[in-house]
Parts: sequence; structure tokens; C-alpha cells
Amino acid sequence: MDTLLVFGARNLGRVLARELSAEGWRVAAVARSESTIEQLKDEVPNAIGLIGDEADAQDVERIFEDVGDVDLVVNAITTTPSFGGPIHEAPPDALDAYVGELLPGIFNILRVGGRVLAGQGRGTLVQVTGGSARRGNPGRGPWAAAAFATRALLQSQAAELRDHGVHVALLVVDAIIESEKTKHWLEDEPPEKSASMEDVARATHTSTSRARARGRTSSSSRRHSSAGSRSGNPRIPWRFAAPWPSG
Repeated sequence: MDTLLVFGARNLGRVLARELSAEGWRVAAVARSESTIEQLKDEVPNAIGLIGDEADAQDVERIFEDVGDVDLVVNAITTTPSFGGPIHEAPPDALDAYVGELLPGIFNILRVGGRVLAGQGRGTLVQVTGGSARRGNPGRGPWAAAAFATRALLQSQAAELRDHGVHVALLVVDAIIESEKTKHWLEDEPPEKSASMEDVARATHTSTSRARARGRTSSSSRRHSSAGSRSGNPRIPWRFAAPWPSG
């Protein structure tokens, strides 16, 4: 039985756990609060709910030990913007929520998750991020700083783990993910400005399927694989963190 471990069980992670559980996967999801785990269990009774904080390195180590063998690791954790505005109007601590809190959590998941998957010699690791990983946007400089750093980490790790049979991907959701938290942001926006959590969950699952298909191809076929492909939703581009070997 395939196993999913997703960090962030409240919104996207909950939907991904539900979708893969329905397909027969063993699913484990991480949240920082018991109430989020209870909501997860109400919707996905078979899910393994784990309390932990991705920013705590010991918590991340414990979570991977508790779950055991894993086929797909997804980090779906985001942060609520603490500052929005021009950089020249930002307070001194505008970077803290992104570079000081969010980014270390991402690093812990990549660091420990990459080590576990490399030890297994297989698996897929997906990091979900926003359009700021592609370009800096006005009023979102601190978020773009963390998103660009995340992209760099994923690109490095994809190259490092390629020969270990591990697929590492960055899923750039160049849209607002629909949820209760973002509902008021989308009230007057056109449909193309948003993506449903189900769309993003399907795109995440697509990465696993494609990675396995690549694993079955010959090395000559791999040399011609694309470094960028797309999910079904044009607002959700797959931007693989590194191309497959060219030689």
C-alpha cells in the first residue's frame, strides 16, 4: 500500500489526504493543533493524524520515524501574510514570518524527508508554493524572498537526489487557492484568478504518477524528458525543480 505524508492538514493537505485515501493509499497528515486533526479525522476516518511543528527539527524527525516507509511527501503549509505593501514601507520585522518561520520549516521537511527517501531509494517529494516563486510581485517582496529561496532549495535537492531514485518537484500554484481563509479575497475576482484545492491535489498526485512512469523508462528516454510540464489546470504549472540528466 502506498503511503502519503502531508504537512499541513487543514486545507489542501486535508483534501489531498481525502483524495488519496479514496484511492486506497495509507495517509498521514500533520497539523499543529488537535482541532485540525479532529476535522481531518471527521472527513478521512482512516487518516493518521500527527501533531507537530515543521519549524521544530525534532518534531519533523519524530514524524518521519512514526510514519515509517513513505512514497509521497508533500509540504502544503503556507503562512498568513503579515505584511503587504512596498518594501520601502515595510517594518524591520517584515521578513520574520517568511524567512524566519516559514522557510526553516520548509528546510526541515526537505532535509529530513530527502534523507528518508534517499535511504529508501525511491519516492517523491513535492513542495507547494505560489506564483511569487516565479517572479516578484508588488507588495509581496517578503513572500517572494521566501518563495525564491524555496525554489533554489528544491532545485538543488532535485539534482542531489536524482541518482538516488527520488523525484523532487516544486508545484507552483500561480493562483489563489480557494478556501475559507481566501474566500473574501476572491469575491470580485474572475475564475482564472483561483484554483480549487481539488485541482491542486490532482496536480500533486500527477507528479507521483509521472515520476513512477519515468522510473520505468530507459535512461535514453530520460535524457529527453522535459523539465517543465503542466497539470490539467493552466493556472497550476508543474515547474520541476531540475531537469532529468542530460548525459
